[in-house]
Amino acid sequence: MVKASTFTLVGQRDDIPRLGSRRVRTPAGEIALFRTSDDKVFALRNECPHKKGPLSEGIVHGHSVTCPLHNWVISLETGEAQGADTGCTGKLAVEVRDDGSIYLAIPSGMAEAAVA
Repeated sequence: MVKASTFTLVGQRDDIPRLGSRRVRTPAGEIALFRTSDDKVFALRNECPHKKGPLSEGIVHGHSVTCPLHNWVISLETGEAQGADTGCTGKLAVEVRDDGSIYLAIPSGMAEAAVA
């Protein structure tokens, strides 16, 4: 069963450089927001499924991020490890509204977030 989520404003798209990231602390844990070269925004738990490397410090390319610790490539669309590696980090739904505001889906009851 999927828990209901509350979309919470966590920042503006322009706060994140293209091919960059920002961290957001939430009651559900630290989340990494990524902005790709085509201006899409994705949200993953800020830890690689391999050794918990901070994905927000990785290299964004296409719709993927490469973990800074051991070069695992993680899909920003699914949170799944790519290639021969296996594992998945949690993915959260994101909405980017017309004014560039970013809303992150945080499970109900955990809606207070702060941009790190």
